[in-house]
Amino acid sequence: MLNFFTENKDNLHIKTAALLIHAAKIDENYSDVEKKIIKKTLIDLGINEEKLEEIFRKGENAEANSNQILEFTKEIKNSDEQFKIKIIETLWNIIYSDGNSDMYESNFMRRLTGLLYLDNKVVGNIKEKIKKKLTNDILD
Repeated sequence: MLNFFTENKDNLHIKTAALLIHAAKIDENYSDVEKKIIKKTLIDLGINEEKLEEIFRKGENAEANSNQILEFTKEIKNSDEQFKIKIIETLWNIIYSDGNSDMYESNFMRRLTGLLYLDNKVVGNIKEKIKKKLTNDILD
């Protein structure tokens, strides 16, 4: 039974990594900064250092071999609210890691908000929090 639970959790982490990687690639500039953000999030979600590269690599493969985000969001949408909020925060960090959000990234986030059954206001508040934090980091 433990093996089944571990496989399910790994699958959720792989799909989460794939979704984050997809977001990082939307602007066609998949940077090392974005990779670091994704890996830090995976660690924050409970992946140990030994499995990190394996999960990340499988996430990259899943993203490269997929043509839609639905297969990544299917399991994530059934996760608890805190998990989904962590994912949204990470997505906005990825999007704003280059200083701005283009129309493709904004459209992606609007679609994702619906697919994950999240409130637009909650997602908007997270976006503003991330923008403010990044602005403050730049000014410091």
